[in-house]
Amino acid sequence: MDFDPRFDHNGSRQSRHIPIPDVPPIHDPQDHYPPRPVPIPEPQDHYPPRPYSAHQYSSASPLSSHPTYSEYAPSYHTYDGPGPDDDFDAEAQSQGGYHENYQSSPQDIPLLARPISNQHLYSASVENLARPVSTGPLSPPGPRPLHLGQSIEEESNHLNKANFGHLVYDCPVPPKLLKNIPHAQPPGRDEFTHMRYTAVTCDPEEFTAERFTLRPQLFQQRRRTELFIVVTMYNEDDVLFARTMAGVFKNIEYMCSLKGKHKGLWDENGWKKIVVCVVNDGRAKLDARTRAVMTALGVYQHGVMVEEVNKKPVTAHLYEYTTKVGIDLRKGVVETKPGIGCPVQMIFCLKEKNQKKINSHRWALQAFGGALQPNICVLLDAGTRPGDRSIYELWKAFELNPNCGGACGEIKAMLGKGRGVEKLLNPLIAAQNFEYKMSNILDKPMESAFGFISVLPGAFSAYRFVALQNDAKGKGPLEKYFDGEKHHLDADIFTKNMYLAEDRILCFELVAKRKSRWVLTYVCSAQGETDVPEEMPELIKQRRRWLNGSFFAAVYALVHFYQIFRSSHSFLRKCMFMVEFLYQLISMIFAWFAVGNFFLVFQILTTALGGPTLLGKTGEILSVIIEWVYLGSLVACFVLSLGNTPDGSRKFYMTMVYSWGVIMIYLLFASVFITIKSVEAEAEDGVFTFGKLFTNQIFFTLIVSLLSTYVLWIFISIVFLDPWHIVSSSLQYLLLSPTYTNVINVYAFCNTHDVTWGTKGDDKAPALKTATVNSEGKSDQEPNFDDGDLDELYDTALQKFASEAVEEPKTTDAKDADEGYRKAFRTYVVLVWMFCNAALVAIVLNAGGLNRLELNPSGQEATSAKVKTYLLVVLWSVAGLSAFKFVGAMWYKIHRIFQR
Repeated sequence: MDFDPRFDHNGSRQSRHIPIPDVPPIHDPQDHYPPRPVPIPEPQDHYPPRPYSAHQYSSASPLSSHPTYSEYAPSYHTYDGPGPDDDFDAEAQSQGGYHENYQSSPQDIPLLARPISNQHLYSASVENLARPVSTGPLSPPGPRPLHLGQSIEEESNHLNKANFGHLVYDCPVPPKLLKNIPHAQPPGRDEFTHMRYTAVTCDPEEFTAERFTLRPQLFQQRRRTELFIVVTMYNEDDVLFARTMAGVFKNIEYMCSLKGKHKGLWDENGWKKIVVCVVNDGRAKLDARTRAVMTALGVYQHGVMVEEVNKKPVTAHLYEYTTKVGIDLRKGVVETKPGIGCPVQMIFCLKEKNQKKINSHRWALQAFGGALQPNICVLLDAGTRPGDRSIYELWKAFELNPNCGGACGEIKAMLGKGRGVEKLLNPLIAAQNFEYKMSNILDKPMESAFGFISVLPGAFSAYRFVALQNDAKGKGPLEKYFDGEKHHLDADIFTKNMYLAEDRILCFELVAKRKSRWVLTYVCSAQGETDVPEEMPELIKQRRRWLNGSFFAAVYALVHFYQIFRSSHSFLRKCMFMVEFLYQLISMIFAWFAVGNFFLVFQILTTALGGPTLLGKTGEILSVIIEWVYLGSLVACFVLSLGNTPDGSRKFYMTMVYSWGVIMIYLLFASVFITIKSVEAEAEDGVFTFGKLFTNQIFFTLIVSLLSTYVLWIFISIVFLDPWHIVSSSLQYLLLSPTYTNVINVYAFCNTHDVTWGTKGDDKAPALKTATVNSEGKSDQEPNFDDGDLDELYDTALQKFASEAVEEPKTTDAKDADEGYRKAFRTYVVLVWMFCNAALVAIVLNAGGLNRLELNPSGQEATSAKVKTYLLVVLWSVAGLSAFKFVGAMWYKIHRIFQR
């Protein structure tokens, strides 16, 4: 037998650079053994000292002794497999490098990143997208590797003629970044030495069909993705981005420290089962300092992007890198520390155009999720910092309950270190802190006890990937969820408002999924902190989107409640859903009449203070003054909402806040004063008992209302071992509650024509170069940077975020083309809403001429009877709703105790 160059004289296998003679065509079913290689001279000395391309020649053995987290992707031009004289080993054949063969499936993965050149520091590649047609018993189930004996040029030429090409760069990372990171030494390479750039030229749903692929699919043994963490961005600065990434990295470190738990799923190599994906909504809106942080992490390089590939516009720029750079925030400045922490597999998707957050989720869930097929997807907004164990706690909820299709944690207002006393001095922040806390103590646990949470916040939530998938007909949760992107252009105004809260639509569709039994879970141990608006205009704009979206989405869910019966939930569970839908219907009715109800309570209390046994004439004078302040403030709210923007009317809106605060102080005084006087009246005859006290209808009604609200808040907060907000934020919330009802509610309904997210603006990014891959498989646009250039760019990026940013002035958004139609819809909604609330007031107070229409008018006595009946209905309804939430929250707490 002739000398076989695959073995040295001692019989040991070796890797050699070899020529590539002809091989049988792709469709030959017997084409599973490459021809015998022949030695060739070593590459010329003009190649760089370390491989700048994933597709360059390399003699590095994939079994080199490097840290355990290094998984090398051997060069395509190095053959170390069996020859025609060896026994066929299918497993060894399938682990020859990036070009692993895959079983045929709907996500059939093709051969990736075929090399086309070794003459440039950056080297483009085209991917073989042809499906194999061979069906022989020994033929590979997926596309075949590049065989020894076939030239690179011939292979590339074949691919381009077939029009199956994608532009891919494997870019070396700066030497300064690698200095403190264990990695393969030249000429070897691994996932730490190179960043992968892909110019994507298709829509998200076509990503797998067009055979685009991701790095975790390319290793010798394809990595299973257990956890897919998605961070969506628009134009967040470096501080907000670093805050989120620091929390994500801490969670990954924690999961990698769980040795021996969860049947060995999480250990020191657990990071290989986690992929972190950052999606930025538009290249023009990427913050320069955030881009610098990306560069410091190694997941972005300036100058490699192209705008067009073979006359196809690029829709997204895809960067992939496994970073081992720690990130932290100190005194508002981002710090990066190479070599600190465990590795993190990162994907950075920079969308070419601004197409809103729902489109970013399409890229994450349809494109990348379809390629990786993860088990659990975690959704985060840039700026939300998950707790150090929060992502793990969310993941564990899915492990404990196989029917859990979605979960969310507690969203907290970011108050800073300690108890956040400094920030709580701002009444707006304190009120939002109280609101967030009570929602996470009462509302979320109650809904979780029933199995349907009306909304899993997009800022911090998780879904089981298989639960999101559509059925064979393309119908399902994702289909409805992503309809919001299509409806943004051509839908009616109701649908557009509904999709302002698209996460609510997703929750309903997930629970009501046909022939499924998914439930939604709240995980109180998973916490995420987020910034809250600190000024009134920002709060108004945020709540406008929240209120309108949630209202119209709730209408959609209630109208389509029958879809629950097509699911596979048990009869008991379906009954529980019906009870919860009834609760939501009652809550929505109260929300619709909130303005009228508030005025009626105000009118009844102020009128009562003028009674002879209370304040008498003084009370009457006070009631007249306060009524004028009330009506003036309410009219001002409507005028400002219909004709002014919050940013342009800051002083007016702050005046409204102070006015409603004064009114609330008056109402609190009236409630307490009337209660005390009721007690004194019952004690006048010298015989006082609590039983006798409760026979006083006014006192009994007030005390039930107070107990069902304030006392309940205190008690349930103590049960959940989280009472601090009662002390620090409850008073601010009470004083601002009329502002929520009369300012924010009025602005929301008066602006139902506005269906924007408040993120519209100039979407023109600087022009990029266009790339052409010729028939020989070579790109005409290949960056040519040496190590010095890379280090210089890296240093520039580090200096970019080394100090605090200077705040830039804000710009005003442009008007929409169909503003007239949307304002007409706004008018109809406001008129109906105002009429309903005015009618309620007139009926209860017997005003507006209704007293003249009565057949047997009885004057003041009839009005008093109506008022008492109204108070009984409203206050007992409030007490009933509060008790309902309390029972649900207690059931949730007891269930969690026994679940542990």
